[in-house]
Amino acid sequence: MVNGERFAHIMRVAALAETIGIANAFTRGELRATSLAAVLHDVARDLGDERLLELAPPENAIERDYPIALHGRAGRAIAASWGVTDERVLDAIEHHVCGPRPGDRVAMAVYIADVTEPGRGVNVDVRELAMHDLARAYKRALESKVRYLRSHGKAVHPRTLKVHDELNTQHS
Repeated sequence: MVNGERFAHIMRVAALAETIGIANAFTRGELRATSLAAVLHDVARDLGDERLLELAPPENAIERDYPIALHGRAGRAIAASWGVTDERVLDAIEHHVCGPRPGDRVAMAVYIADVTEPGRGVNVDVRELAMHDLARAYKRALESKVRYLRSHGKAVHPRTLKVHDELNTQHS
């Protein structure tokens, strides 16, 4: 369902997410969930707009205007249709695009691995921080995403803003 370049990205994310989990003393169950979610996180990324809209009807203007923003929710639907029932896995797949709720360690590890995997060539500081402080690394990753989108005149997804604001309220 994905092209070769995307598959290579997925494998880098899976390896990094597992490393992050190990470094943060994840339980065996958390590590299994993290690995599966990382492997499946971009399962819907290469689908066409029509299929994304079918799998995950838009909830706001950003999703209507940019259906690629739906690939997390569409990926969740695909994983569920394949028999994945672990909510940690499904949540991590869904929220890797906009950002999971703070404290969801599995989803935070997948999110951080996705935005910091070495093939992207950015956010090395966040990747290093994730090896000893998952919560701070997640906050920094989300801040980096919001800053990047705003600096390029791009709309920020409402879910991303909600989590961003929640993190900044908690840790101000």
